[in-house]
Amino acid sequence: MTELKSYVRSLERSRSALTRADRPRTFAMAGREWDLLEDVFAPPFSATTRVAMEILGLVGDGEPRYRRDGSFIEIGSGTGIIAVTAALNGCERVVATDISTAAVENTRLNAERHRVADRVRALHGDLFSALDPDERFDTVYWHSNFVLAPESYRYESVHEAAYVDPGYQAHRRYLVEAPLRTTAGGRALLQFSDRGDLDRLHELAAACDRELTVRCRRSFAEGPDTIEHILYEITPAS
Repeated sequence: MTELKSYVRSLERSRSALTRADRPRTFAMAGREWDLLEDVFAPPFSATTRVAMEILGLVGDGEPRYRRDGSFIEIGSGTGIIAVTAALNGCERVVATDISTAAVENTRLNAERHRVADRVRALHGDLFSALDPDERFDTVYWHSNFVLAPESYRYESVHEAAYVDPGYQAHRRYLVEAPLRTTAGGRALLQFSDRGDLDRLHELAAACDRELTVRCRRSFAEGPDTIEHILYEITPAS
């Protein structure tokens, strides 16, 4: 295992992000100010959130990977930047779910801050567990916790779930469930990284009878490292 893919390193980053002396209560990103609660993933400490917004076409002049006037669900919403920006960009119905109660509250705060609370519903749940059985979306999106941890690893805090996935158990469930949550013509999207185990991801997709199609790639610097993020569309295998 390279240091870049090390789950131990990712867990160290998780713990550091909670205790850093410079951890802010608010921060600026994408031309707006955002609230940041304790115990929630901190976008100022990583380039990944901004990159996610660019990949989705939520900021900049890139191709939109979502239907502007449609419905949108973000899994693992954290501060809610993605979900709130989707609403600000015209999505009429937005749902944001997270397994962290602090993240759910953080998403609600930012929806209120930017006056889209009438269109953004923040729910506490694991992946799709908080949804009604018949809820479907034009865009289903998860910026995943792509670093692979041993299946036996048990989280010491819910914050760690934003960084690593033991045995890719959450990824397996998302691969199965995400395409079942799309409207006719909708898209199930997964944002992954070369810091994750790409071979294992594709093996899981095949085992789940799913195909992964690359829709966008983006390389960027994070400290001394160069990281690539990959946006996949998930479809049933033909």
